[in-house]
Amino acid sequence: MLLSNSRCMLLNLYTFSPATFFKHLTPNNKPTTRCHRKTTVKSLATLSHFRSLSSRQRHQIHLYVHAILQWNKRMNLTAVKDADEVMERHVEDSLAILPPLRDCYRTRCGGAPPHEKLSLVDVGTGAGLPGVVLAIACPEWEVTLMESMNKRCVFLEHVVGIIGSSNIQIVRGRAESLGQNHCFREKFDIAVARAVAEMRVLAEYCLPLVRVGGLFIAAKGHDPEDEVKKAESAIQKMGASLLQVCSVDSRSPYGQRTVVICSKDRSTPMKYPRDPGTPAKEPL
Repeated sequence: MLLSNSRCMLLNLYTFSPATFFKHLTPNNKPTTRCHRKTTVKSLATLSHFRSLSSRQRHQIHLYVHAILQWNKRMNLTAVKDADEVMERHVEDSLAILPPLRDCYRTRCGGAPPHEKLSLVDVGTGAGLPGVVLAIACPEWEVTLMESMNKRCVFLEHVVGIIGSSNIQIVRGRAESLGQNHCFREKFDIAVARAVAEMRVLAEYCLPLVRVGGLFIAAKGHDPEDEVKKAESAIQKMGASLLQVCSVDSRSPYGQRTVVICSKDRSTPMKYPRDPGTPAKEPL
């Protein structure tokens, strides 16, 4: 499911794509990786999900990690300052989402994600986590990175250029506004969010973007039981139901992470999402 940029031109909305980056380059001035050093990761043997990627995908991840560390010197992308930690806490953590996502989509949605052109939106992507990592790992998927801060969108545009991915679209805007726009509302097979907000708020941010029959995946900490329980009403109001809460292999500070998976059962009422800022101030 591809989104057409020509149909989605909005005031105060900027859509970045690989084409946006490359059109400013002459044919003989293609992006080069010569100035990027290969990131050295001492703990590579412990990164099981990363080791399952192809050599090209691993190289793209190295370029991405290097870009994060370089840009982090002049803008706040992550509190992690070391390549090993970026790989462990961010990259491996993002890849850990894939096994339960694939299994659940295959059983609930009747598809086989590795071979299907799924559309995925990463809401509040920030530095591109987990969206950029998922786009690299699953080049068949169409991944939309949704971010409200312009400077982060500029960074993401840079990342798309250096890693050479053609399956990433960058959209600047708030989830509350984009969730009410016909170009994005209920258009995605899967919505993901990581380190954005509590579940009650995330449900209102993400589920209006998911098509009926699709999935919403939230990456959470080691013990989200109370948070998930409080969010059950909000999830239902968005037209969804809680499918499962499962632990995943990850090298987080607590030794594990949790994936919360919701199924979109029916259309979200048009009154949701509410005005920008309201979901965070007045969670359902």
